[in-house]
Amino acid sequence: MQVHDIIIHEILDVSRLEVMNIIDYTIREILPQEHYLLSDFLYEAIFQRDETDLLPREVIKQPELSIIIADFGKPDDHCLVAECDGKVIGAVWTRILCGEVKGFGNIDDTTPEFAISLYKDYRGHGIGTAMMKAMLKLLKDKGYKQTSLAVQKDNYALKMYQAVGFTIVGETKEEFLMVCNLTR
Repeated sequence: MQVHDIIIHEILDVSRLEVMNIIDYTIREILPQEHYLLSDFLYEAIFQRDETDLLPREVIKQPELSIIIADFGKPDDHCLVAECDGKVIGAVWTRILCGEVKGFGNIDDTTPEFAISLYKDYRGHGIGTAMMKAMLKLLKDKGYKQTSLAVQKDNYALKMYQAVGFTIVGETKEEFLMVCNLTR
């Protein structure tokens, strides 16, 4: 067998691989009339280890979770959504949570905290990473110095957060506190 035969054989083997579905989507700012969608995306954002024993949807009504979306639309609230075929399939949003009830990723009263969620059928296609990068650019353009988030240590999204520039600055038994410097 000659080299060109091996290359052709390898090309034929590659052609037998399942081709990853390419999803056509756009990332845009959320519309005020779409703010209601954040409750669904907040629930989807909760990392649930056991897919066979999901938390009830009412869990998002707990103060430490409901604060992430309650009265969304204030000056320091920012949200981008991913849209595919006219349907919102994901959201990334930030807000400064420094009141009586603070967010899990609270750093201070000037640092917006991240939340991100993508419907399961759309994960693994780079959409979440694209949404994260778009939000980081938006925050930088608006003059924020840094942004933060909290993530459970065994959450598959940890690698994505690190890939877009978040670094671990603290931890609890189950979570990492991460910050992304926006001044670079």
